[in-house]
Amino acid sequence: MKKILFVITSNDQLGDTGNKTGFWIEEFAAPYYKLKDAGFELTLVSPKGGQPPIDPNSETEDAQTKATERFDLDKEAQTLLANTHKLSDVHESDFDAVFYPGGHGVLWDLVEDKTSIKLIEDFNANKKPIAFVCHAPAVLKHPKTADGKPLVEGKKVTGFTNQEEDAVQLTNVVPFLLEDMLIKNGGVYTKIQDWHPYAVKDGNLITGQNPASSEKVADLLAKQLNQ
Repeated sequence: MKKILFVITSNDQLGDTGNKTGFWIEEFAAPYYKLKDAGFELTLVSPKGGQPPIDPNSETEDAQTKATERFDLDKEAQTLLANTHKLSDVHESDFDAVFYPGGHGVLWDLVEDKTSIKLIEDFNANKKPIAFVCHAPAVLKHPKTADGKPLVEGKKVTGFTNQEEDAVQLTNVVPFLLEDMLIKNGGVYTKIQDWHPYAVKDGNLITGQNPASSEKVADLLAKQLNQ
């Protein structure tokens, strides 16, 4: 059974707005069930361990999906999520792939987390799949390849668009715009219409544009692991 590491934000503060954030529950739930049902073994971690914060905006009625509804009834998954391991306690060598759910929370902790940066670099160096959805590609800001270049340089990538950030009125709150960062780091960035499912794969790197793209990312990850 192949093993996938889920890395989830511990940050619940939306910058200095006083509002709450965290990870987007659909971006966890849909890949969790896609990959679990496909027979993969999943391990959940976060920088602080324990219960990572769920973005309250992802729990509103209009944000619910079949996967989030399933999670709401799944005591086993809820218990696993409430007891995430500490990110610093895991090693790339124990896993076959890594997946990062998005949500604005990652912008303030995982992006700058040196343990996370090294973990991504280690997975990449060993040509293992690394997958990210929505805001999670932001954690690719600092990781480098073995020759010191930005990991995304020359790679096809996507992620939450400037237009989508503007639509949720957080352009002036986020520490940087994800689309701009990926382009600045040399990524071959593409996108489609706001809020539509879109994911791209380039070698072992898989990225998805927005919450609606989470199942596509999981499908690409499963396919790669099954090759």
